[in-house]
Amino acid sequence: MDRKDIGGHRAEERSLQEPQWSPVDAFERVLIVNGSAPFRTMVARMLSDLGYETLEAANGTEALAQLDQIADIGLILLDWNIPTMNGVELLERLKSEKEKYANPIVVMVSTENNRGQIAKAMQLGAREYIMKPFTKEILEEKLALLGLKGKDNG
Repeated sequence: MDRKDIGGHRAEERSLQEPQWSPVDAFERVLIVNGSAPFRTMVARMLSDLGYETLEAANGTEALAQLDQIADIGLILLDWNIPTMNGVELLERLKSEKEKYANPIVVMVSTENNRGQIAKAMQLGAREYIMKPFTKEILEEKLALLGLKGKDNG
């Protein structure tokens, strides 16, 4: 720290540096869980344009494997109707093992519009819900509601 004389008083001057880590950094890696490869590719492109790194899983079992192998997944875009373990079953698993899977924010992505089903997903830990089909702008707005921004958009 340098000291400078300001108006007859000594003052400390601190160099302001950007922090090495910010809360947003933890959410730059997104796991897209959807049974449709073309849909995963489309969403991955949207997220990449928004500054996120993406991973993909075709079903709930693959999603759990990704979560077990990669610790810094901060966001899961989870489809309701996926093979081997549907979205609700995966949410139940994440909730039952919350010490192990505490970090990711879950956003449900589905054509499911039954209020009871949406409420159930929210009770199980989903933080937001996006109806299919959606645009990159809608996705960006939903992520902004959660306080998330990709590394190129911060």
